[in-house]
Amino acid sequence: MTFHPEVQDRDVTTVTSALSKKPDTQSVANFVPGPGITKLDLSFDIAKLKDALEECLRRANFMGGMQDDGFAALPLTQRPGQTEWTENDLSGRYWLRTDDRYIEEPREDLVSEADFSEFNPEFAGTYFEHVHTELTKRFPIGRTRVLSKGLYNCNSWHRDPEPRLHIPVVSNPGSLFVVNHHVTHLPADGSVYFTDTRAYHTALNGGESKRVHIVAALAYEQVTE
Repeated sequence: MTFHPEVQDRDVTTVTSALSKKPDTQSVANFVPGPGITKLDLSFDIAKLKDALEECLRRANFMGGMQDDGFAALPLTQRPGQTEWTENDLSGRYWLRTDDRYIEEPREDLVSEADFSEFNPEFAGTYFEHVHTELTKRFPIGRTRVLSKGLYNCNSWHRDPEPRLHIPVVSNPGSLFVVNHHVTHLPADGSVYFTDTRAYHTALNGGESKRVHIVAALAYEQVTE
């Protein structure tokens, strides 16, 4: 189609120039590092991670058994001797701007990450316990959860009191992680990713299958406001 604009201005030039370039449709299926998100050298066996997930779900039908719809959390760490978890334990403090006032507001109570120092005995002997052991050799690890996100689902746009490590166990090319203005995909290949979730971020699943990550909070000094 040949189109001849009635007006020739900078906007026309901008759009014409953009159309002359082929969009990138390949790198979007790979991890692209950026501010606030980095792949670490540490990695785990993805087949063993998947087997551990299935074993843990056989042992505990927690929060609907990691249902495909919406959000579910399976606690891998706990306070010593803990037997019950509140919703606040599984979520904890975060901040967000909810409406067109653009005013930041806190949600839920601050959770002391350092208190969650014990691996959940319900999942003892699984590969997830090995993962936790290896992480604690390197970092101060707090709440460690298996988080499931259903298809066509998105978290709120928020910030947390601490950074976190992500280990994708089940993913798809439409599963994306956003930190401030950087968007990338985290493949489920055993890699470990540092995510600075003290910045505004979200996770979304735009794929046709669920997204499951191990998410370990780093129990360094927390942001309190």
